[in-house]
Amino acid sequence: MAKTTAAPRGTLLQLSGVSHSYGPRQVVQPVDLTLAAGECVALLGHNGSGKSTLLRIAAGREVPTAGKVTFDGLPMDENDPRIRARVAVVGDTVACYPDLSVREHLLLVAVAHGVADAPGWVEHVLAERNLADRADALPSALSSGQLQALLLACAMVRPRDLLLLDEPEQRLDPDARRRLADLLRAELADGVAVLLVTHHTDLALEVADRVLVLEDGKVLAEGPPRTVLDAPLRTGAGGGRR
Repeated sequence: MAKTTAAPRGTLLQLSGVSHSYGPRQVVQPVDLTLAAGECVALLGHNGSGKSTLLRIAAGREVPTAGKVTFDGLPMDENDPRIRARVAVVGDTVACYPDLSVREHLLLVAVAHGVADAPGWVEHVLAERNLADRADALPSALSSGQLQALLLACAMVRPRDLLLLDEPEQRLDPDARRRLADLLRAELADGVAVLLVTHHTDLALEVADRVLVLEDGKVLAEGPPRTVLDAPLRTGAGGGRR
């Protein structure tokens, strides 16, 4: 299902001593994280816990104040063409061209990444993401859930060895969230590494090999999802699991 380039079955993403501050405020305390091909790590925590900042750092969209990030041994830089060819990111904001249809968005991404038989692959992804009946619609005519599905489809239509997702379940209805879980399991089976920010512990339980629970930029717990989520948190913030 996934269209990937060849990836070694080893560590793809590595964060070493990564921290980040905005002025005097430290939003991410030192974090070490590794992610291998075919593995999913989920970042959990309440709003403002630092998980989205950590994802942006992992994607090379934000430079850490300290520490380093590497992708397959390369310094992580989203402008490096070697990395752009293998890393797909779905952020927490919707950014679309207002005058391009859903199909045209996907064709643009597929052609830009040199996908063979781009039109045929686009039609496949449109059906897979339940967007076939909205293929000719402009972004302004889409519901919030359909816009989220378009963002996911843009990631699915291109090659990828690493998939970085910031709350991909937001704005999706229950059926679409179930399809998302199925999609992520298929990605993992194809050897794609997935780093996932989510508020839904059920999604983490379904697809993640490990979870990190963050609070105020600090890792409170790390380990297999069921082990971590069944254990009491080390601080009193119940929202730290969400």
